Amino acid sequence: MSSEDKEAQEDELLALASIYDEDEFKRADSAQGGETRICLELPQNFKIFVSGSPTECLQNRGFEYTICFLPPLVLNFELPPDYPSVSPPVFTLSSKWLSPTQLIALCKHLDNLWEENRGCVVLFAWMQFLKEETLAYLNITSPYELKLCHQENRQSRTSLFPLNAELDDCGAAGAATAQEEILDERAVQDVESLSSLIGEILDFDQAQQKKCFNSKMFLCSICFSEKLGSECMYFMECRHIYCKSCLKDYFEIQIRDGQVHCLSCPEPKCSSVATPGQVKELVGEELFARYDRLLLQSSLDLMADVVYCPRPCCQTPVMQEPGCTMGICSSCNYAFCTVCKMTYHGVSPCKVTAEKLMDLRNEYQEADEATKIFLEQRYGKRVIQKALEEGESRKWLEKNSKACPCCGTPIEKLDGCNKMTCTGCRQYFCWLCMGSLSRVNPYRHFNDTSSPCFNRLFQAMNVDGDFWDAENED
Repeated sequence: MSSEDKEAQEDELLALASIYDEDEFKRADSAQGGETRICLELPQNFKIFVSGSPTECLQNRGFEYTICFLPPLVLNFELPPDYPSVSPPVFTLSSKWLSPTQLIALCKHLDNLWEENRGCVVLFAWMQFLKEETLAYLNITSPYELKLCHQENRQSRTSLFPLNAELDDCGAAGAATAQEEILDERAVQDVESLSSLIGEILDFDQAQQKKCFNSKMFLCSICFSEKLGSECMYFMECRHIYCKSCLKDYFEIQIRDGQVHCLSCPEPKCSSVATPGQVKELVGEELFARYDRLLLQSSLDLMADVVYCPRPCCQTPVMQEPGCTMGICSSCNYAFCTVCKMTYHGVSPCKVTAEKLMDLRNEYQEADEATKIFLEQRYGKRVIQKALEEGESRKWLEKNSKACPCCGTPIEKLDGCNKMTCTGCRQYFCWLCMGSLSRVNPYRHFNDTSSPCFNRLFQAMNVDGDFWDAENED
């Protein structure tokens, strides 16, 4: 090795190490060479379309994914003693998502770049070409279709051939087929199957997006502090971002109150919900166990074929057979009626339910004297009296209360300000306009000049037996 070549190699490797970070460039320990991992700059909303043989990947056929990053091209190189004066770098180029035909075309173009710059260092020019021009050179556009094919060659029996990027004799997009290509051992396709490739692409894309997110600064809409993305979290559906500290406090309060379905985005009128993984990341093990238990119970409550053992000390979920009203608890062996939750009574009618009481009240009030006597004999005077009382109670509630805008629970306002809290779902709402309020800052509704209830927090408040109206106060 001449002193000029040795100095040129050292200068080039030092320059690459200063330009690229450790994830992109790594110098070899035992040889004069290294490895570069080159991530391509994809257009916005870049899509990959998956197709394959039925036996290989039936479930992935016809699936389309929008991604921001593809796994990197890996360029491994070793510098000969007479580089750059005489010989080019010895290299291999590998990829998970490019076909052997495409990789061979890139290798040939790297050779051409060396010929154009013979006698000069060329690694930086290679890396810039691969990073900035690969997509255009191979005519890769969105949607980029991946299709699994099979061929016999010395590298692999399974090869990936994108349908929209075949190559001609010059290495540009064209019509050359896989059977006609000359194998180049420098081109390495690092893929086992289409299904595994899709998983690797999506995992890499998610990891890179998280890396980019963690390195940026964001303004938390709760504490109004700017923090690094690594200290923040966003909701998957709406992408609203808050710092982890604020969300942690918010989640813990809701879980302690048993409101596991209220772990939604704090942004007003946003319905995005935190994933269990996000909840687990922020709260402690004990609270997450409570969240997990309550979430399972609420999910079971929504299943039509699942009922609970009515014994207070048991409450075991019981599967209900279609068309059968008998449930048998697998824990305590209690046999009960799935309709009225009492001891199973066979074909005998259930005791009157709340809905039946309302129907019975209406029927009794509209009946003639003979029918009233018949209903009293059939259901009993106590049941009839209860039905009438339930009706009067409902009338009173309709006249003296308002329904929670979130769950419909009747709420009566006796005194206090107009910021209300539902006793059923714990939702904050305004008594004046019945609009839902922010869980984080419910009083903002009354301080916002554009709000219809601006400065009306204490309007019509009962003060010492008198009603005080803020609008009429001098």
